[in-house]
Amino acid sequence: MSRFLLALMLSATTALRVVTRRTLTPRRAAMTMKEGATTVVVTGASRGIGAAIAKDLGAQGCNVVVNYAASEGPALEVVEAIKASGGDAIAIKANMAELDDIKAMFKQVASEFGGCDVLVNNAGITKDGLAMRMKPTQWQDVIDVNLSGVFYCSQQAFNQMAKKRKGRIINMSSVVGLFGNPGQANYASAKGGVCGLTMSNAKEFAARGVTVNAVCPGFIGTEMANELGEDMLEKVKSAIPLGRLGAAEEVAGLVRYLALDESAGYITGHSLTIDGGIAIGAGF
Repeated sequence: MSRFLLALMLSATTALRVVTRRTLTPRRAAMTMKEGATTVVVTGASRGIGAAIAKDLGAQGCNVVVNYAASEGPALEVVEAIKASGGDAIAIKANMAELDDIKAMFKQVASEFGGCDVLVNNAGITKDGLAMRMKPTQWQDVIDVNLSGVFYCSQQAFNQMAKKRKGRIINMSSVVGLFGNPGQANYASAKGGVCGLTMSNAKEFAARGVTVNAVCPGFIGTEMANELGEDMLEKVKSAIPLGRLGAAEEVAGLVRYLALDESAGYITGHSLTIDGGIAIGAGF
């Protein structure tokens, strides 16, 4: 199996397609959000890793803002799952490539919940292709969502966290952002940029008690993985030292620790891999 093919599968499990419409449509939950609970914003939370993170944090009793770009139905299903587990949630439609959408989303968070306590920058897209043939739109679209969106969401969230003098930001990167990969110049650049942004923001935001860390998943078993077929899955597993795919719930567990655990309050500026050892194995 080629490195390019493996990278395509790696990135596909963490990416969500983002449409270009600028319409922002808030969706409120039926009940009032819990007063005093931690308010968490998870971007790209309608499916895959983002949905797992949102559900996990909701199960801890958080108020969760489930952001989505196009998949309203799945986003509302995540909201209902969170409510059933004892948390509370609303869904907000916002395109991470549009600054106006991002500002409107955080304005709503501030007015309804008193501001964001935890931000999980999960939304992302892929538009893979060889660098020499990559179209300007392929490059820019990925940068706009996967890097600029992370920056602007972090900026908006920090403005709210700074007033409370506490907060946690978790940026979802990728092992591709650490090591690069042929055919993914745009994706690797964006995800590598997220790791650099994580370190810079960690230094800037620390004075206000806000920590910033990145999580870099490897090949995670989501719906995309199930579509590969048994033979291809076995080839993928052979490139992973632990010999298996990761679970979205495992990624969510790491995010939960960074977001909520008191002992994580002294961790900032780090990019943590959760990849079964693929970064040190045959995959790269």
